Amino acid sequence: MSQLPVIVGFGGINPAGRSSSHHAYRRLILDQLDANSRNETLVSLASLMGLIRFNNGQFEDQLGDVISFPDFPMGLTQQILDNTLIRRIHPDWFDVNHLLFNRPATLQGSDGSLVFKLRNKHLPAQIPANWILTPLNTSETQVSIQGGCDVLFNDTRVAAVQSAGMLPTGFDPGKLYQSRNHPRGLQMSVFAASDALRSVGIDYDSIAARLSPDQIAVFASNSIGQLDDNGFGGLTKFAALGKRTTSKQMPLGYAQMPADFINAYLLGNAGMTGGALGACATFLYNLYNGVQEIRSGRRKLVLVGGSDAPVTPEIIEGFRAMGALAEDKYLQALDNLESLSNADYRKACRPFGNNCGFTIGESSQYLVLMSDDLAIETGAQIFGAIGDVYVHADGHKKSISAPGIGNYMTLGKAASFIRKMLGETSLKERSFVQAHGTSTPQNRVTESHVINETAKAFGIEHWNVSAVKAFVGHSQGCAGGDQIMASLGVWQYGILPGLITTPAIADDVHHSHLNLSLQHQNVGPKGMDSAIINAKGFGGNNASAVLLSPHVVNQMLEKRYSKDVLSTWRNKQESTLAQAQQYDQDSQKGLSKPIYLYDNHVLNGEDLGISDTEIKLPGYEHAISIDVENPYADFQK
Repeated sequence: MSQLPVIVGFGGINPAGRSSSHHAYRRLILDQLDANSRNETLVSLASLMGLIRFNNGQFEDQLGDVISFPDFPMGLTQQILDNTLIRRIHPDWFDVNHLLFNRPATLQGSDGSLVFKLRNKHLPAQIPANWILTPLNTSETQVSIQGGCDVLFNDTRVAAVQSAGMLPTGFDPGKLYQSRNHPRGLQMSVFAASDALRSVGIDYDSIAARLSPDQIAVFASNSIGQLDDNGFGGLTKFAALGKRTTSKQMPLGYAQMPADFINAYLLGNAGMTGGALGACATFLYNLYNGVQEIRSGRRKLVLVGGSDAPVTPEIIEGFRAMGALAEDKYLQALDNLESLSNADYRKACRPFGNNCGFTIGESSQYLVLMSDDLAIETGAQIFGAIGDVYVHADGHKKSISAPGIGNYMTLGKAASFIRKMLGETSLKERSFVQAHGTSTPQNRVTESHVINETAKAFGIEHWNVSAVKAFVGHSQGCAGGDQIMASLGVWQYGILPGLITTPAIADDVHHSHLNLSLQHQNVGPKGMDSAIINAKGFGGNNASAVLLSPHVVNQMLEKRYSKDVLSTWRNKQESTLAQAQQYDQDSQKGLSKPIYLYDNHVLNGEDLGISDTEIKLPGYEHAISIDVENPYADFQK
C-alpha cells in the first residue's frame, strides 16, 4: 500500500512576501480579498518591510504614530504595493544607473615613454619587461615605461535590464539571525524553511520523536549556486578586483547548500538528504525525490525546497547576453513608449502575450510533506497532496537551451494520472495548469502548444491556465515552489490568479482548447480538484507535478481510515491549528525569528551506540537500523 505524500506545512519568501498562511498568494489577489484578509496581509508585509512595528500591544509606524484598524493607512498601502512583486530594481540591490565595470585601455606618453610613481605595495609581483624602476624612498618607486602600458579604468554604465521580481523592499533575511556573511540565497533558505516548519503547527521535535532519524529526509537545492559576493560570485571575481578570497565563498557557493543548511542549522537531520539540479525544473526534481521516498514508505517526513537569489548584475547580464531577458528598450518598443514608468516595469512579464523576454526573480520556498499515516497520527493539518511528479528529457537537441519534446510526456502523464485517479469529469472541468509561463516569445509558442495539444488529446475544451511569473518573475530553480504557493491558495480563497499583466493573448499562442484568462477567476474553494505544476527548463529539463486539493485528499482519507480514526485526527487538529495561527499572528507582529541552531548538539562518532544491527544517537528516542535487506538474494540461490 503506497503512502500518500500530504502537504502539512509550507513557507517561504518571494516578491509577494511570506508564503505561510497564504500571505504571498493573497498579495497576488489583494483586490479580491475581504477587508480582514486584506489587512492581515498588508500588516504582514509592512512588518517584513520594517514599515511598522508592534510595540506595547499596538502597531506603530516608523515615526512612532499608532496605526488604527480595521482600516489600513492608505499611504502605507501604496508604499507596500509599490515595493513588492515585479518592479524597477531598487538601489538596495544595485544602482541600475551606475553598474561598475572595468574598461581596458593602453596608456602611452606623447614622446613614447611614460613616467609615474607607485607605492611599493602596489607594484606588481611580476615586473613587465618594458618597466624601469627607480627607488624614490623607502615606500615609493618611480616607474618609467618604454612603449604602452595596459590598464583597466573603473567605469559605470546604465543597465539594459532594469526590472526584476525582488523580495519586499526593506526585508533583509540576514538581519533576523547570525548570518555570518552567508550568501543571500542561504539567508533566504533559513527564513523560508523556518516559516514552513512553524506553519505546520506541531513542534518539529515532537514529530521527530515518533520517528527513527532515517525516516526523515531533506531534498533542496538551487539551479545555479550562490552567485553573489559571499558565494561563487565573489570567489570568481575577487582576485581580479584585487580583493581577498574568503574561506566561506567556496563551500557556501555549492547548489546543494539549501539542503545542507537545513540539515545542519535547523533540523539536526541525520536521515536522508539530497539536492537535485534541473535548471527551471529544479524544485520539481527535488519534489520527485520526496514523493518517491514517502510513497515507498522509506521516509515519513520530508522537507522539499529551494532558494535562488539571482538578482545580481552579473547573472542578469549573463541572461541578457543570451537574449533571454526583457530589456528596457524592447519593453518600450512593445508599447511604443519613449521611457518606462514604474507602472510599466510592473508589467514587464507578460506570459502568453506579446512579450520580449523573462523577468528575473528571487525566491525561497519549502514544503513539509508527511506520509498520510503520520499526518493522521499527529493531527496535522493538510493543505493538499502531491499525486506524482513526472520528469522527461528532450532527446536530441540542436541548441541546449531550446525547448524540446520532453514536456509533452510529462504533461500527458500528469493529465492521465488525474483522469485515472479522479475521473474524466474532474480532469476536464475541475483541473488547471500552473504554467511555466516565462514571458519569452519562444515559451509562449512552445508551452502553449504543449498544453493545448494535451487538452485536445484528453478532450478538455477550456483548460484553465495560470502563470505566477506574471507577478513574481522567474526565480530559476525555485520557480516550481512559487507555482505551488500560488496554487495552494486557490483552495483556500477560490481565486485563480489571472494573467493580469498581459494586455492580450499573442497571435502565435496556441489556445483553441485553453482558457488563458487575463483577469482573476472566481472558481470557488472546491471548484478545482487538482492542479498541474509545469516546468520547462534549460537543457531539456522538463517536469510536471500533480497537486491534489485538500477536499480531494479528505475524500481519499475517508476511504483508507475509519470514522473513529478520522474523528480523533480532527480533534487533534484543533491544537495544531491554534499553534499555526499563533505563529502567523506573531509573524505579522514581527515577533517571530527564524530557527538557527549553530553549534547545537553536535555529535561525534564517540557519542554513538553502535551494534551490528542499529546505531543509537543521543537525543533520539529511536535508533537507526543498519540491518539492511539484500535486494539481490535471488542471485544467491
